Amino acid sequence: MTDDLTLPLFYKQPRLMQATLDEAMSLRQPVSYGFAAGAHAVPLVMGEFAAACRSIPILFAGEAAAPIALLGLREGQNLFVHADGRWDEDAYIPAYVRRYPFIFLEDTEADQLTLCVDEAADAVVAGTENPFFVNGAPTDLTLQALDFAREYQASHALTTGFVAALLDGDLLTERRADVTLPSGETPSLSGFRVIDEEKLNRLPAETLAHWRDKGWLAAAYAHLISLNDWSALIRRAG
Repeated sequence: MTDDLTLPLFYKQPRLMQATLDEAMSLRQPVSYGFAAGAHAVPLVMGEFAAACRSIPILFAGEAAAPIALLGLREGQNLFVHADGRWDEDAYIPAYVRRYPFIFLEDTEADQLTLCVDEAADAVVAGTENPFFVNGAPTDLTLQALDFAREYQASHALTTGFVAALLDGDLLTERRADVTLPSGETPSLSGFRVIDEEKLNRLPAETLAHWRDKGWLAAAYAHLISLNDWSALIRRAG
């Protein structure tokens, strides 16, 4: 269904969920986010901006200007995951992280998206304590994972429209962050973009009304608010 070169972040062996394979499989509880400990950034969808902006900087990265939640100041470092796998209780957990080990992947033969699970995930274990299927039928756990994946996919499509509007309006500007930590270290971050607030505010009233109705204006200001979280991220790193 996919190969190692195109696997999304975190996923190693995603496969289609099937009662014949998964009836004896279970999801380990409580949830551990240890799998995300080495991710200094993860994708973010537009619907999360309002919640994420309270604790995590939101940036636009790469050629596609994909929204990301910045979780650390160095490659391989997530400042929100504790050594025991707990996510910081005072911080937002991105939906991309909460979705794991489930994911929608495209079945090219059937031309549809199918719910898959990463069988290499530490959370996927043999047993019936928190099963995926019972008597051949999906449990509430699996149905909830299906709903979550479906909602995430829909929100991702809306996010694509938002980013396209930002690019079309030339509203994104390149930035670089040179940080000085209390230890004296000076990590640098580059290759990301932020919204130019002055250009945003100069949009015609008709365009701003359209953006408001699409939810884009609220997302833009949530992103700008999130840039105030840099200082908190530096304190975590220190």
